[in-house]
Amino acid sequence: MSSAEEIAKASKSAFEASQLIDPTERVKALQIIHDALAAKKDEIFEANRKDVEAAKALVDAGKLSVSLVKRLDLTSGDKFDSMLAGIMDVASLPDPTGQITYASELDEGLELYRMTCPIGSLLVIFESRPEVVVNITALAVKSGNSAILKGGKESLLTADVLSKCIREALSKTSLHPDYIQTVQTREEITSLLDQDKYIDLVIPRGSNALVRSIQSASKIPVMGHADGICSVYVDETADLEKAKRIVVESKTDYPSACNAAEILILHQAVLDTVWPALATSLIEADVHLRCDEKTLGILSTLQYAHDRQTTHIHAADPQKDFDTEHLSNIISVTSVPSLSSAIQFINGHSSHHTDVIVTESELAASTFVRGVDSAGTFWNASSRFADGFRYGFGTEVGISTGRVHARGPVGLEGLVIYKYVLRSKKPQGSIIGEFGTGPGKKKYKHQPIAASKLPF
Repeated sequence: MSSAEEIAKASKSAFEASQLIDPTERVKALQIIHDALAAKKDEIFEANRKDVEAAKALVDAGKLSVSLVKRLDLTSGDKFDSMLAGIMDVASLPDPTGQITYASELDEGLELYRMTCPIGSLLVIFESRPEVVVNITALAVKSGNSAILKGGKESLLTADVLSKCIREALSKTSLHPDYIQTVQTREEITSLLDQDKYIDLVIPRGSNALVRSIQSASKIPVMGHADGICSVYVDETADLEKAKRIVVESKTDYPSACNAAEILILHQAVLDTVWPALATSLIEADVHLRCDEKTLGILSTLQYAHDRQTTHIHAADPQKDFDTEHLSNIISVTSVPSLSSAIQFINGHSSHHTDVIVTESELAASTFVRGVDSAGTFWNASSRFADGFRYGFGTEVGISTGRVHARGPVGLEGLVIYKYVLRSKKPQGSIIGEFGTGPGKKKYKHQPIAASKLPF
């Protein structure tokens, strides 16, 4: 087994060697990876079934949540085909590197350019979803970053097969097989977090506790992808049918997803009108309601009748339920007296991922999207839209809830930074001694350069 330093050094070396490879070679590499994974579908599924069986045994023993098993299963529905399609979606996107985002003429014959470039060597830590191995591989290859990947122990067999397949495919390309590496143990991660000489960015996908522990354990910059405590606020002007569609889907479409709604906030003006019908729709969708005193009281006062009333309506624990990512068919419900109170509540309890307002008021919507401090603020749209694929990013490394570099779904653009390129076209070159305020000194022009004149 290679040491952490050897793994990190190999990743950095593979990154550096890749920088002069033509972007078309990266697209070819993604096609080869796609075809290799498609050819190994049966082997991948067999490994995944074994992981799922082992995970179910842990669920039965009370050591693992059902939601993690759902994330782990790669054989259900169209997950595998979507994973493969995601590779080619990324391949078809414009090259995010080498783009000029700023150009200025400092002086006659002296030009400054800001050009996008890869970050470097990435360390990505995620939980049980094995398709993330492929998603991140596609993004890393396309964006010019090398990557070291660590998935959850529940997906160990699946991740191992996927990794071997990817490395075998890379050996047939212009990229070194060490461009994508996987590690399996926490001990390896602990050691890799010390390799700030070779690893440029850590991207943890998991709980807030995981993100915080990594931030405190490493000198390497961390791009946090933490809990998804998302809210839907039903404003006083909300349309009932619109509210039912948006709230029910936000909660039930994929309850274990990070963009599923965990909190429902109701303006007090809709408690007697919208709330009973909305509660009925949620319960009929098998959603359990954890209600605060007012929302619970309304259902009781109206003699709310439903055969699941005793099993699906409960009093909320104010110390817990509004700060919990349920990842299941549970939603916490509260009421507020005003829009400003809703914004204050969200900013106090949200994980700053994605929050929704249902309203017919443009003023309320404008206030909400500006006032809520989250990576995504939606107006009359399901929280489930918060996704790199749905945004047109192809796929994503995750959803960043941070405030530096990248925020929201992190696709290709979130995996590049930039460098400044200064070019002097003067026969004698340029020096700063020519500029100043004294006699004979020149002043900087700082004039934008037209796109037609860009040299890159």
